[in-house]
Amino acid sequence: MSIAVVAGYDASKPIPPEGPDMTSPLPFTDNYRDLSNSDGYQFEFSCERCGNGYRSAFRRSVRKTGGALLRGVGSFLGGRGSSLAYQASEALDRGTNSSEKDSAMRAAVTDIAPQFVQCRGCGDWVCEQVCWNDSVGQCARCTPIQAEQLAQLQAQARQDQMREALRNTSLIDGVDVSQQSIPRCPSCQAQTTGGKFCGSCGSALAAVRACGGCQAQNPAGAVFCSECGGGLI
Repeated sequence: MSIAVVAGYDASKPIPPEGPDMTSPLPFTDNYRDLSNSDGYQFEFSCERCGNGYRSAFRRSVRKTGGALLRGVGSFLGGRGSSLAYQASEALDRGTNSSEKDSAMRAAVTDIAPQFVQCRGCGDWVCEQVCWNDSVGQCARCTPIQAEQLAQLQAQARQDQMREALRNTSLIDGVDVSQQSIPRCPSCQAQTTGGKFCGSCGSALAAVRACGGCQAQNPAGAVFCSECGGGLI
């Protein structure tokens, strides 16, 4: 995208077939997209910091309109007249990527130019409304806007303080952390949320079972005590 204004050119007027002074160079940068098609010309310019952009007004191609008229006349005449008209319209179509397009590009640049400023710090083209720090004369990436930067730092400080406060706050009051956690019921395989019994089938969630005779601890699925041989059911 170029932000240079074409001197003496009124972008509100229709584009002449050869445009304004075509002998002067057409400056450009890399942050634009060419949306032109066979019917006319349009360009999209974007900010290199935030990505916001502006799209130029669509400008219909004079050559394309002339080509369509020639094809219409040829169709009316028929025969050799149709062939000649088609050849003439093809010649016009092949010329749409030259002076007329340059003229449309210059007009688009003139229309969009006031929306962007080039930063002398990094060289990027940025939108004046969001990404330009006018008090310093640089983009907000090179020199962040003080109020915005302070708000970001305050938000970060609040997060840090909340993390620190949370580390010093007990969230496990009443939870027996020495008891083995059982995420699924060993009987029905339902998902559990803690406690001693399954909320789906009522079975005990303990990872071990105490023998009623010798009080030895046995695996939850054991049927007989591994110490005394007594039944655990």
